[in-house]
Parts: sequence; C-alpha cells; structure tokens
Amino acid sequence: MSFVPSKVFFTKGVGRHKEYLSSFELALRDAKIEKCNLVTVSSIFPPQCERISVEEGTKLLSPGEITFAVMARNSTNEHGRLIASSIGVALPADESLYGYLSEHHPYGQTSEQSGEYAEDLAATMLATTLGIEFDPNKDWDEREGIYKMSGKIINSFNITQAAEGDNGLWTTVIACAVLLP
Repeated sequence: MSFVPSKVFFTKGVGRHKEYLSSFELALRDAKIEKCNLVTVSSIFPPQCERISVEEGTKLLSPGEITFAVMARNSTNEHGRLIASSIGVALPADESLYGYLSEHHPYGQTSEQSGEYAEDLAATMLATTLGIEFDPNKDWDEREGIYKMSGKIINSFNITQAAEGDNGLWTTVIACAVLLP
C-alpha cells in the first residue's frame, strides 16, 4: 500500500490516568484519533497536500484503519513537571515542492516555547533544502523574516499541546499531523 497523501489535518490532545498506556489512549481520544491504528512516519509535508480541519479529517477515518501520522508524544508521572509535544510545519511557496514537519517533545518548555522551536526546526530544514542562505546563529524571529522574505517559504506554523504532571497520575500529551489519501 503506497500513496502520496492528498490531505492532512492537525490535532492535539492530553490524557491523564493512573496507567501510562491509558493516559496515552485518553490523549488520543482528546485528539479524536483513538479509533485508528496509527503508523508513525517521518516528516515530509507532501506536495499539493490540502490542509483540512480536524472535523473534516475525522469524518474520513474508519475504526481500525491503518492511519499514517507524524506524531510528537511525551509523558510524565511527576507532579508539576511541564511537558509538551509540538509539530512544526514549513511550507514552500511552490506547491509542487514538498515541505517539512518536525516533531519536538520537550520537558520544561511552555506551549509557546515548544511550538516556536518545532516551527523553527521545520523552517530551517526547508530553508536548507531550498538553498536559502541564513545565519543559523540568529534567533528564530530574524531567521523567520529571512525565510519569508526569500519568497521561497510561504508559511510556517505549529500545533502544540502542553500540560503539567498531575499528582499520582500519568499525563500524556500528543500533537499529530494525520496524513490521508
């Protein structure tokens, strides 16, 4: 079974439970993708792939379906420990080219910090592929401006879920790009 995805949707979730696996299941439910058999794939945003809403995407899923996703996942059972999962996205201006998705799953970063880092990763990978010259030592805001001014990168964004560990429970966070035929 080989295909180039034509649609993608982004989703995120958090789950808490006394059992590690159950906290993951609850995060999948929160993200509305629990009915799928998820297969994680690497991080290419296919050319001419249409971004659709979670609502549109979940209507296209069937229970038990093998579903390809780029997933960032993190868990903790430490009370108060901050965790996050982020998917960064960078899209080329030329829709016939592929873009990048990046996964980031840190401890101790806020949603904003984690999201910006993931977005930076994706944009930097795309910039190097497109031959955009930049100084990797500049901060993200400066590089983002250079990337977008080049006219080669049209958009970058992220989807991030962060949470703090709960006393006596496992906390799991996920962020996913779900790829559909």
